[in-house]
This record gives sequence, structure tokens and C-alpha cells, in this order.
Amino acid sequence: MHLDFAPMEGVTSYLYRQVHAACFPGVDRYFSPFIAPDGSGRFKGAALRDVLPENNRDLNVIPQVLCNSAEAFLTVSRELGAMGYEELNLNVGCPSATVVPKHKGAGMLADLRSLDAFLAEVFSRCTLKVSVKTRMGLQSTAEFPAVLEIYNRYPLSELIIHARDRVGMYKSVPDLEAFAAAFPQCRAPVSYNGNVVGKDSFEKVMSTNPGLERMMLGRGVVTDPALFRLLRGGAAMTDDELRDFLNRLRSAFLAAGLGEHFTLSRLKEVWYYTIWKFPDSGRMLKAVNKSRRLDEYEAAVSALFASGLYRQDAVFRG
Repeated sequence: MHLDFAPMEGVTSYLYRQVHAACFPGVDRYFSPFIAPDGSGRFKGAALRDVLPENNRDLNVIPQVLCNSAEAFLTVSRELGAMGYEELNLNVGCPSATVVPKHKGAGMLADLRSLDAFLAEVFSRCTLKVSVKTRMGLQSTAEFPAVLEIYNRYPLSELIIHARDRVGMYKSVPDLEAFAAAFPQCRAPVSYNGNVVGKDSFEKVMSTNPGLERMMLGRGVVTDPALFRLLRGGAAMTDDELRDFLNRLRSAFLAAGLGEHFTLSRLKEVWYYTIWKFPDSGRMLKAVNKSRRLDEYEAAVSALFASGLYRQDAVFRG
């Protein structure tokens, strides 16, 4: 089974990826949080730093791009190609209210003719491999047969299907029935994405899709950084492993020159997911979130690990 780490804006930066790979090796590919270029295809700042080869040594990273302009996409592809990348991923899945009205991300599904024209232009000129990460529809997963008809016209290196529509955001139950119906009809290699957070949800997807060989996980892995190891038959993550991972993550942020405030903000983003490993610890989580200095944060985290509330089998349920 080919297992990939999904891109998560604000969480899975290159610093996170470096620490995760050092502590929990075995991820087949990391997908970068999306690059959103301007109308000319330019991108800089954090988006550029995140994909610089020197920041991703020994990692198999696929950059993801969020845009609805073929010219901008092609400009990004040329810059990434010059860096040594051989593949990039098109985001047709982001459900954010700040993205969709601009006809980007899942918003591209509102106009299938435009999506078709975009892909035609990209695949006629792009020299890199291109994969797509998509929702199954804008309003309903029942839209997917028409969407898939377009995807099947092009030589996608991979089609990553998030088994929800845009309306479902990240709260609705993935439509496994719709995914199972679509899977055999896809011409490109298919990867499943959507709410796989532990062994039970993993096995449920696999049992209904014989022949599925690829899967992308996101929130479940941020909750349990050793989840890929667990799904491959390895040991569950111990609380000591989790504490070491979080300590290394804090150190990596600081060593990269990030200030205390920014470091705390990023650590709190991670704790939004990590806290699910500590059931019934709401008051202690408040102490983490209210911390304004790293010493306050460390005291709150130490109290959590000393509480005895850590559960190896707990999974993300947000």
C-alpha cells in the first residue's frame, strides 16, 4: 500500500515534514500545502521557502498548486521544474469560503467547461507530470460521473479523490459508495482521501475497494504521527514518542529563526489535532491554548503528559 501525507495549510510546512520524517519514517510522499501564485504565476515568501530543495532534502515532496489560470500554472511548473521537481499536483478540492468563490480549489467544479479547457491547455504544454486532488462535486457527490468524464480525457499521473462534495467541507461522512462506484471507472491511478484516522476507517475503505493501492491521510496523521507505521503493521505510538516529536518540532521552529509568538501559534495548530490522543482533557487544552510564552506552554504540555489521559487507540473525531 502506497501511503501519502496530505497537505495541510498552516501545519505540514517543510519544518514539520523534516521532523516527522526523522521521528516516523516510512511516508511514501509528502504533498506540500498549496502554492497560490499571482496572476502571472509568481510566488514567493513562505510558499517559496516551503518547496526549496534545500529545505526538503531526503524527502519525496510533491508541490501542490491552487490556481485557475493555465498560464499561471504553467509558469509555476517551469519554476518547480528548474528546482528539480518532476511532478506537481493541482488542487481541485479546497472547500474554503475564501477560495471557492474565486473558482479555485473545489470552485473549479462549478464550471466543468472551464476545468476542461484548463486541463487541455496544461496537458498540451506542461513538461512535468500532473496529478489532481479533487472533491467529488460542488453540491453533491452525484456530480462526480460528469467530473470524471473530464479527468479521464487527460493523462493524469494520479487522481486523488476526496470522497466528499464541497458542501460537506470536512464534517460530512465520506461517500464511500460513490467512491467505490467511481474507482473502477478511473483511467488514472487512484488514491483515496477522506477521514481515514485509524485502523478501523482504513480497513473500511480497503474492504469496499478491492485493488485500491494508494491512500492519502491528513488529519489522522497529525493527530497520530505514527499512524502510517500502525497501518503497515507496526507498533502504536507511545506517549514518549509523541512528546519527543513535539519537542523536536518546537526546537526546529526556533532553530529556523521563528519567534516565540510564531512558534507558539504553530504548536497550537498541531495541538488542535494532537489533543484527541488525550480524551477528557478539555481544561488542560485550554491551558495550552491560553499560553502566551513558551514556558507557559511547556508547563501546560507537561501537565497533559503527566495526567495519564494519553490513549494509544484514540483517533481524531473532529
